Amino acid sequence: MAALSVLDQSVALDGRSEDEAIRDTLALAPHCESLGYHRFWLSEHHGLPTIVGTAPEVLMAAIAARTDRIRIGSAGVMLPHYSPLKVAEQFRLLEALAPGRIDLGVGRAPGADMRTARALNPDAHHAAEQFPTLVRELQAWVAGEPLNGITAHPRGPHVPQLWILGSSDYGAQLAAHFGLPYAFAYFFTDGQGAPEALALYRNLYKPSDRHPHPQATVCVWALAADTEKDAKHHALSRERWRVDRQRGVLGPLLAPDAVAKAGFAAADMPIVESMRRKAFVGDAAQVGTLLRQLASELRLDEIVINTWAHDPAVRRHSYALLAREFALP
Repeated sequence: MAALSVLDQSVALDGRSEDEAIRDTLALAPHCESLGYHRFWLSEHHGLPTIVGTAPEVLMAAIAARTDRIRIGSAGVMLPHYSPLKVAEQFRLLEALAPGRIDLGVGRAPGADMRTARALNPDAHHAAEQFPTLVRELQAWVAGEPLNGITAHPRGPHVPQLWILGSSDYGAQLAAHFGLPYAFAYFFTDGQGAPEALALYRNLYKPSDRHPHPQATVCVWALAADTEKDAKHHALSRERWRVDRQRGVLGPLLAPDAVAKAGFAAADMPIVESMRRKAFVGDAAQVGTLLRQLASELRLDEIVINTWAHDPAVRRHSYALLAREFALP
């Protein structure tokens, strides 16, 4: 596997204010750059008390000022909320700030409940149905091509790299049709549907001028610690959150000590045990082995890693351990 990258979601932590999550994201980006990670991607969610990164394009500008090499991207902009021209202008401006380093990942999902989605765009449902048209317009304007007599500015020698994000066959087929890179949200589904989506993408791929060959990655949730016991303990925070989410209970990430003390109800254990069987959790060698196996099975040159931990130091240490395990440059 040639590269590791990062997806950060600005996760709110119990006992801390939400704005601290944003500042932690800004601190994590140069840390990951120093470790040799290839990309640093940021998600977009709205109306959630857990994932509080609502404007990846704003965070990207701040990260561009704090880094020199690492690629910076959205994973992603939820395109049905916005005008493709405005998104193209934002990302062409980001490209001017960080030439040759900007990724524009776009998705169709609302990244919110439907009430919030309608507040962002009253025509959200219709816009989602028009997603292929929105992508086609965005692709032209991002590339600096005039469309309907309009050109997105500022123009320059570098162009943002456009990605399609998804967790189903739909996004895979769309990315293949437009000749664009594709990222599968493996952590959304615990891998369900990933082999099929990637096979569809590669089999249906139509080469484009900028991307003559298919380029695919997946984003996984992973956590490494000095020992397997430590990693499993810190993973309790996310396990608790996922169990609660299935009940419609959302909130900041709880400390693992608190989760361990309260325990899980017997009715929750089938969900927890299923998560643990599929988890990328352990010491660096264990997680490294699992990631290499996945990369081999899915024929990937790159994997994007998303890590949640209640203690920011634990998260940074996890990324450092995996950078060392993979001998990142």
